[in-house]
Amino acid sequence: MPPSVNMGIPGASRSVAAPTNGKRVLLAEPRGYCAGVDRAVETVERALEKFGAPVYVRHEIVHNRHVVETLANAGAVFVHETDEVPEGATVVFSAHGVAPTVHESAAERDLKVIDATCPLVTKVHNEAKRFARDDYDILLIGHEGHEEVVGTAGEAPDHVQLVDGPDAVDAVVVRDEDKVIWLSQTTLSVDETMETVSRLREKFPKLQDPPSDDICYATQNRQVAVKAMATECDLVIVVGSRNSSNSVRLVEVALNAGAGSAYLVDYAADIDPAWLDGVTTVGVTSGASVPEVLVRGVLERLADHDFTTVVPVTTANETLVFALPREIRARRT
Repeated sequence: MPPSVNMGIPGASRSVAAPTNGKRVLLAEPRGYCAGVDRAVETVERALEKFGAPVYVRHEIVHNRHVVETLANAGAVFVHETDEVPEGATVVFSAHGVAPTVHESAAERDLKVIDATCPLVTKVHNEAKRFARDDYDILLIGHEGHEEVVGTAGEAPDHVQLVDGPDAVDAVVVRDEDKVIWLSQTTLSVDETMETVSRLREKFPKLQDPPSDDICYATQNRQVAVKAMATECDLVIVVGSRNSSNSVRLVEVALNAGAGSAYLVDYAADIDPAWLDGVTTVGVTSGASVPEVLVRGVLERLADHDFTTVVPVTTANETLVFALPREIRARRT
């Protein structure tokens, strides 16, 4: 009997013997939920259990269509701003973090706040506050309008300047070239971020690095796994939503690393059979806010097209777990 490999799906495995039809799937590991997303989604689920519906959530708890729709069906109500939440109600802040003004607005409405901000985003917020106190110009590398960028910039609006990619560097002006530091959105492409940093350093030779890496460990790990398999892939399918920065980056990373083509899909049904014409190797991965059930659906759809051999490409093992917000932790007995 040929050996089998763990696909990361309970009760499922595939043979690693050479497929008789030449078709195979390379399955990236790690993929899917990171610790911050897992914590945020469980926070809303626990809040619904503890307080009952409705529980209000400011913005999407994480950037995934399936997750948001599932939680909405369970009683979560997603709003754009706190002034849409009834006074005194419970509101959860999303994993992307919020500016201090949002906390102030919630306090004015006497809202019961559960903050599900990813601890790695909180770390960047704290860095922004620290360097603002020391009167640094803070160059925040990120995408304009992204919730995480808005929240981080809101910690020190008079000191933070957004740098949206390498092409934005020429427009950057600082007060004192001896006191400049860069920070970044946690879900960016590592390669593009370092290209931006390199351009910034050419312009500001004394540019300082953040105390520790700002790009999320999970974002980096998923990009590394995609790079490891991309050159062997005629096609890479990334499961994730279009408003998920880290998922969109995975498509870009796959193409830049040598994949023949790469597409982003929310669901298995989004896969166009025409993409599979002439394809023998498909790479599959998922963004950090994607539940494994969606990946399972993609594998099943590919199996319907004779891609029945699944081989994992493992580049890291993730064990990090974040504690839940204290408001919804189970009480010790």
